[in-house]
Amino acid sequence: MSEFMLQQTGVERVRSAYKAFLVRFPTVKALAQAPLPAVLAAWKGLGYNRRALNLSRAAGIIVARHGGRVPRTVDELAALPGVGLPTACAVMAYAFDARVAFVETNVRRVVIHFLFPRARAVTDAEIMEVVRRTLPRGGTREWYDALMDYGTMLRGASHDPNRRWAGYRKQEAFHGSLRQVRGLVLEALLASRQLDLEGLSTVTGVKDARLGRAVQQLAAEGFLSPSRAGWRISPGGPRG
Repeated sequence: MSEFMLQQTGVERVRSAYKAFLVRFPTVKALAQAPLPAVLAAWKGLGYNRRALNLSRAAGIIVARHGGRVPRTVDELAALPGVGLPTACAVMAYAFDARVAFVETNVRRVVIHFLFPRARAVTDAEIMEVVRRTLPRGGTREWYDALMDYGTMLRGASHDPNRRWAGYRKQEAFHGSLRQVRGLVLEALLASRQLDLEGLSTVTGVKDARLGRAVQQLAAEGFLSPSRAGWRISPGGPRG
């Protein structure tokens, strides 16, 4: 669960939410059985709500297909909604101390800093090759802990090494973005249960076409369901 939270959110924001989330959903089964509105409410403040939806769906699959136990192979983990190969390998390394190579933002930062000091557009394939060759034969968890800590320190440097990564892109401004409107829609429906577009416009303050686009996106992704009053958050619950 922490790996889901850390995919696109900083450690400090995750730290406080993580414990509260575990109290609310202490087991995979509890999370799988929880209605989606409850999961989204517990996720509030972490952003990128698609991760909460995927986490809920993944819990349902773990209960239905794996007897409620988190899979212990990279392939099975990577097949879960919202996981993918890097997160699957991170879970294997941290939860099971498995000797697996993966690249995430802090690992990437350290490798670029030390081994590609003057290079531009460094690819993840180049970084992964370094990680594979330097991975110790024991203490995988501790090795990644050290890389994460050093990478966090480098982030505060005058020039972040990750700016020389081939995939580096400046994040678009959140204020005024469609992502912000999506969050406002979900927040409004968590509070009001059901609203039509006019009601959503009144509550969110969004008066333009972004509102309709946000609602249609959220419905297509499984967040929203039509109701008599317009829209509501899909109930969710056991899946798999």
